[in-house]
This record gives sequence, C-alpha cells and structure tokens, in this order.
Amino acid sequence: MSRIGRMPVVIPAGVEVQIEGSQVRVKGPKGELQRTFAPSIAIERDGDRIVVRRFSDKPVERALHGTTRAVLANMVQGVSAGFERVLEIEGVGYRAEMNGKNLVLYVGYSHPVEMEPPPGVTFDVDQKTRQIIVRGYDKEVVGQVAANIRNVRPPEPYHGKGIHYLGEKIRRKAGKSGKAK
Repeated sequence: MSRIGRMPVVIPAGVEVQIEGSQVRVKGPKGELQRTFAPSIAIERDGDRIVVRRFSDKPVERALHGTTRAVLANMVQGVSAGFERVLEIEGVGYRAEMNGKNLVLYVGYSHPVEMEPPPGVTFDVDQKTRQIIVRGYDKEVVGQVAANIRNVRPPEPYHGKGIHYLGEKIRRKAGKSGKAK
C-alpha cells in the first residue's frame, strides 16, 4: 500500500468538494479546480476527508494511487491557501517591475521582456530584495509560470547572473586562470 496514497486528504472549512465518478471539482475562497482522474482509482468522501483507494496491486494502479492523492491534496490546498514560488534576480542592472498586472524584466537584452500572467496567477515584485513572487491556486500553473520566467535568463555558471529560484544552488565554474609561469 502506498504510504502517501493511504493518507486521507482533510477538507478545510470553506472548501466544497464534489466527486462524480472519477471527476473531482474543488471550490474554495481562492478559486475553483476541476480534474478527471483514472477510473481505476476510487475516490470517496468520508465526512470532512477524501479517501483514495485502488482496486488491485497492478504496477500502474500502484503508481496512480499516491499520485492521485497528492494531486487531490494540492487541489484542496490551492483553493484554500494557494501556492507561491519566489525567484531572485542576480546581476548588475538586472531588475523587474510591474506594468499593470504584467511583469516586465530588464535582464541584459536590448529590449525589456514583458510577461502576461495566465488566469488565476498574479505577480508581485519586491524592488528592494530583487525578488519576483508568483502566486496562484493551481500548483502546476504556478510552477510552469515560474519556470518560464526563469528561462528568460537562466543563471550562468561563471558569475551567477540571471534569474533563479529562492534557495537554488547555482553550480559555479572557475573562470580563466592566469598565465602559468
């Protein structure tokens, strides 16, 4: 039995969950998410908890068991508390600013790079610490938007300049060595 899969997902106050076969709809104060899961996994509501069960020990169902529970837990947490990813900007002259709801990046190109947030995602920029905060209720979308921002100027290994996640270790390389005598 999957250790993750057998743990129930607790539904906090203010979150509505509708289960219709393999389709699950979760609605909360931050937004609404809907997803269709594999029919080989049973999703049931037990009071204020969601329980995920599998019908057999086939490897495919064993893999889906924990994954289904983790995705359900992310849906419930997203609509109740939300998710955020923090990115940092390193480099002389590199900066980010907001233009309405759009994010504008000045990261060494001849032009500013403007990024529009998808529905359900918001950007926040802290000029003092040079951080970009991506917030939203869908964990997959928040992570993908943060990855797209990082890909505008990924950190380079010699000086560490670029956009990286908060706490990310950048593997550094030694630069040119001087003339050996």
